[in-house]
Amino acid sequence: MGRLSRIAAIVVLASAVLYVPVRRWTAGGVCESQARMDGKTVIITGANTGIGKVTARDMAQRGARVILACRSLEKAEEAAKEIRSQTGNKNVVVHKLDLASLTSVRQFAKVINDAEPRLDVLINNAGVMVCPRWETEDGFEMQFGVNHLGHFLLTNLLLDLLKKTAPSRVVTLSSLAHSFTSGIDFDDINYEKDYDRRESYHRSKLANVLFSRELARRLEGTGVKSNSLHPGVIYSELYRHQEDFVREIVGTQVANMIIERFFRMMGKTLEEGAQTTICCAVSEEWQNTTGLYFSDCVPKEPSAAGMDDEAAARLWDVSERMVGLKS
Repeated sequence: MGRLSRIAAIVVLASAVLYVPVRRWTAGGVCESQARMDGKTVIITGANTGIGKVTARDMAQRGARVILACRSLEKAEEAAKEIRSQTGNKNVVVHKLDLASLTSVRQFAKVINDAEPRLDVLINNAGVMVCPRWETEDGFEMQFGVNHLGHFLLTNLLLDLLKKTAPSRVVTLSSLAHSFTSGIDFDDINYEKDYDRRESYHRSKLANVLFSRELARRLEGTGVKSNSLHPGVIYSELYRHQEDFVREIVGTQVANMIIERFFRMMGKTLEEGAQTTICCAVSEEWQNTTGLYFSDCVPKEPSAAGMDDEAAARLWDVSERMVGLKS
């Protein structure tokens, strides 16, 4: 038996022994709120797949008008059709949104502001993970550009509608990965030197936490609440670039297969992974809570870097300039 085969056998054996107790732990919290969303409007970015799609289905089941904001209209229409069929809610619509294009973000926001009389919940869900150093249409490093800057501009352009509809909520998906970095490198915020795809992801998730925190501070007294969250470890399409990354590090497809199977066995299901998002969006218990970071449906303390209010304010100022909200 080769070395890799022995490792695989050990992993399989350990997984079998630990499966039940570990799965109970990784399943995490459940949103127990039965709150209805009739007459309310919810926007979810990246809602055609993964936990975004599960969240959209839940919002539709609660009676909300659900807007799927997605890059691929074809995939979004398929998801919307499925959600309408499953929930009986015909008020599930699709609009194009490419977070890698500031022009697309502005076009989407204009459509919403012109056509929608209210916006009760904005869920910043879409993201990209550990991709190569690609650039957005506007020349930003892809992970920072999509995960943070696209959502930063989108939220700012929809703030007037959120304020008009208050009490309303902004829910931003981050990750436990935000705690794996010491902070934002403001001297190389576009990651032009010595690009590390994993560190870039960590920084973008930290930016999500800092953005949500600073947004809450700026919206104090408006009735708009802002919270961020860690959904859990979930094997979804977000991992589509993980294979290339593992292959670069280990140089073998076997290791990647072991990691994939481990995450599929031990990680959360999509339904479990969506629970904290749903909780932050609808729970009566947290309707007056703002500026916090959630995990497993309850507030958790983020990393020290995630509580750096000076860095949060600086990131906001830099982001305004990068997306053109401030000259």
